[in-house]
Amino acid sequence: MDLIIKPTELCNFKCTFCSSTQLTNEKKNWLKHDQIFEFLTRFPETKTIIVNGGDPLMMAPDYYWKIIKWLDERDYSTSLALTTNLWPFYKKPSLWVDLFNNDRVGVTTSFQYGGGRLKGDYTEFTEEDFWKCSNAMLEYCNYRPDFISVITRENEHNAIKNVELAKYMSEDVQPQGTLHNFWRQEKTGVECKLNYAMMSGEQEEPFLLSDIYSYYVEIYNKGLAPWEFNTRQMMLAIGDRATTCPLSRKCDEGIRCLQPDGDYYSCGAFGDDKDKAIDFKEEMSGKFFTPLQDDIKLSTMKKGCYTCPMFNICNGCRKTIKDYKEAGVVEKHCEKMKTIGKYILRANKSDLQMTPYVNEEATW
Repeated sequence: MDLIIKPTELCNFKCTFCSSTQLTNEKKNWLKHDQIFEFLTRFPETKTIIVNGGDPLMMAPDYYWKIIKWLDERDYSTSLALTTNLWPFYKKPSLWVDLFNNDRVGVTTSFQYGGGRLKGDYTEFTEEDFWKCSNAMLEYCNYRPDFISVITRENEHNAIKNVELAKYMSEDVQPQGTLHNFWRQEKTGVECKLNYAMMSGEQEEPFLLSDIYSYYVEIYNKGLAPWEFNTRQMMLAIGDRATTCPLSRKCDEGIRCLQPDGDYYSCGAFGDDKDKAIDFKEEMSGKFFTPLQDDIKLSTMKKGCYTCPMFNICNGCRKTIKDYKEAGVVEKHCEKMKTIGKYILRANKSDLQMTPYVNEEATW
């Protein structure tokens, strides 16, 4: 089990694509420790607490030290993975350096070319700014953090450039381990994760899955896969091997999300929409819920998916299924996916053949 916590909706950045801008009606609300500890007591095998936001550094360091103290006292093996823009760390590293160097803590950050990632004064967070943050991490924590790039229609022309940056930052060394989870002394290289924008918060339309997979194929063909997380996930999905978000159809069996108001979900992205909430008290009392798998409408984008070799890719994320049906882009995605699927199969050295495109718009 993993736990996503969003301690606050507050953020020092003003990104135009942010999905987490409607987590709470009261911006001052924050997630209380008691609820986190109750969850950890119920699920003591929790591997990672993934801290999103808002930005995690909008909370004081003591917020995280209290969690670490609780874990230490009970000899839990749980780690904390913070995903932050790192700007507060760059501005005042002394406030965060001890926390970031704690054995339980790993840090991931975010950057992409093409605008949209704005600092608090609404100026662009540039590559120069990103290097400042990465260099500060290297100086004070002895590693460069991996980073997430959110791809939208406005910045997609720079998608590959983000991966090339990760390779350059790695000095051509291939990253070891996976995003969020690593033993710091073993971490080498920098990994980029190209995420397609979902339809939540400030993002009014989803970025097409078929379009992002066109980039993953290009990344593979250019030999850049070692520096891009989702391209390698694409290779696992075709072979029915274990995958993680956004290609894990059974994710609500292994992850939970707590938000600033204390509302509780089996998916961080559904939490952004405040959809499919789980009764926290009921689950803490011993029950267990899988609301995403239980909703038949989230099973597949269309009926033809069941016989298509792209099934695990197109239907790996139930939030994507929801978004595409609501936005009316299922057929647009499917038609293009039928043209690029053969390249994905070829990259996987698969003998499977793509099924022909059939428009099912009138049936779903």
